[in-house]
Amino acid sequence: MSNSRFDTEQSELTLALPDAQATYQVGVELGRSLPVGTTLLLYGDLGSGKTTLTQGIGAGLGITDPIVSPTFTLINEYMEGRIPLYHFDLYRLATADATRLAPDLYWEGDEYEPGLVVIEWAERLQHHPAQYLQIKLSIAPTLESRTLHMIGIGGICPPPIPSPSEKLGSTSPESQC
Repeated sequence: MSNSRFDTEQSELTLALPDAQATYQVGVELGRSLPVGTTLLLYGDLGSGKTTLTQGIGAGLGITDPIVSPTFTLINEYMEGRIPLYHFDLYRLATADATRLAPDLYWEGDEYEPGLVVIEWAERLQHHPAQYLQIKLSIAPTLESRTLHMIGIGGICPPPIPSPSEKLGSTSPESQC
């Protein structure tokens, strides 16, 4: 039985993540493969792996600075990787405050150098970009494993990601969208 599912008609990808290292490795693959201008909206309860995934994305981009959740600074900008990483954490904000933070200036790429935008606690956003990857992380009842569910919105497709049981660098089913 495979622990990944890819549905080309709905542009969805689901992975079972047995531990934090698997979550981090999926992030590394995303960091290596996502193109400039991609926005990731992350959803999930506290401890579901949003920051761990973002740390992996940073590693995949080639960022050597520590990736920490910007819970109090609200946004961290990392410019040293193959493309910039803009990491938002909206946990402490109400929807109106998240709007005033103007994350659209980052995903539109007009006022900031285009890069990869990762937004934790995206449910606090009032507006979304035209295209984005929605990633929902959920905690299994055992509290040790996670499930990642990625949906492409607005015509963007989730990249092929190896499931944690596959050797990194191998391919998962190709997207048809």
